[in-house]
Amino acid sequence: MKTYLDFEKPIAELETRVAELRETANSGEIDIDAEIERLEAKSDRLLKDTYAKLTPWQKTQVARHAERPHFKDYVAGIADDFLPLAGDRAFADDQAIVGGLARIGGRRVVLIGHEKGDDTASRLKHNFGMAKPEGYRKAIRLMQLADRFGLPMVSLVDTPGAFPGVQAEERGQAEAIARSTEQCLALGVPLVSVIVGEGGSGGAVAIAAANRVLMFEHAVYSVISPEGCASILWRTADKAADAAEAMRITAADLAGLGVVDRIVPEPLGGAHRDPAGAITNLKDALVEELDSLAGQSGDELRKGRRAKFLAIG
Repeated sequence: MKTYLDFEKPIAELETRVAELRETANSGEIDIDAEIERLEAKSDRLLKDTYAKLTPWQKTQVARHAERPHFKDYVAGIADDFLPLAGDRAFADDQAIVGGLARIGGRRVVLIGHEKGDDTASRLKHNFGMAKPEGYRKAIRLMQLADRFGLPMVSLVDTPGAFPGVQAEERGQAEAIARSTEQCLALGVPLVSVIVGEGGSGGAVAIAAANRVLMFEHAVYSVISPEGCASILWRTADKAADAAEAMRITAADLAGLGVVDRIVPEPLGGAHRDPAGAITNLKDALVEELDSLAGQSGDELRKGRRAKFLAIG
């Protein structure tokens, strides 16, 4: 059963009606094919019109959709021979960030990303994609591995933000995020990052200070969640939609500001409606970006990365 967002209710009603008519048609009692075709065309038009004018808050809801592809889905669709590597060699293996060796389009890479999980058990296991210090230290270890062996890096970002718990602070959350960001900027190999869902705060930037930053069409990327911003500015999370509008968190806004370099299109209705199509679009974009960065020296990559981020704002 599909999960519909609040603003998709008119679409849900039409699609439900089409499904009911299909069941009637399959019984063979009455010929209603023409009516089904009419309603399907109306549903498609409504879906197209709705997604052509999504507000920033609606895009935030799409980016958080439970049926949107997660890291494990992208790995299965874009990577060959994925070999996961675990642990930070200091404290633990944080499952909010997953990474390892892989091949993308025949090119060997180190692939890391946030994993949110897709059911109650896996969400708890992966802490809803909110990494603790050991997650960022694992990312640092894998980046250093990529540097040592001359392998390009790919990072997939999908997190509400770094874990804000007391134990994370006790183990040096801010320092770990800063070190991870520093390691991104120091890499002598290409780094391509993609905001595939939520790009929340320093928890996202820590693995996204890249040569090329890509962003899915309906993803969001921000220094704080709209609810968090609203709570600070208006003392209520009820103003989250207003905060999302003011913060300019959409792919189109951020491309205009130079924060992201490329928008990856999503299938009509968002990646959750056609995960396979979204994954194919992502793979094609990654292969192009990796090819465009191939052949640059370590110094060129570092200078390009530095210039890119200094030019923002």
